[in-house]
Amino acid sequence: MPDPRTLRDSTQIVLPCDLLESVRDDIEAEFVVSVHRKAGDTCRIIGSPVEIRAVSDFLARQGISLR
Repeated sequence: MPDPRTLRDSTQIVLPCDLLESVRDDIEAEFVVSVHRKAGDTCRIIGSPVEIRAVSDFLARQGISLR
């Protein structure tokens, strides 16, 4: 059975909501993902591993680092 942490890491991106403000509409329009605000100022982008990889690449092109 796979490790749940591995699956979670491949199906979500967690980042501060203020980083997401300028590109959230573009992400939701271009990719099949859901964006949810967590407690505080943290947002989660949730989707399939393929979509999360594509969103990660998109964010990198926008200058938003995930690490």
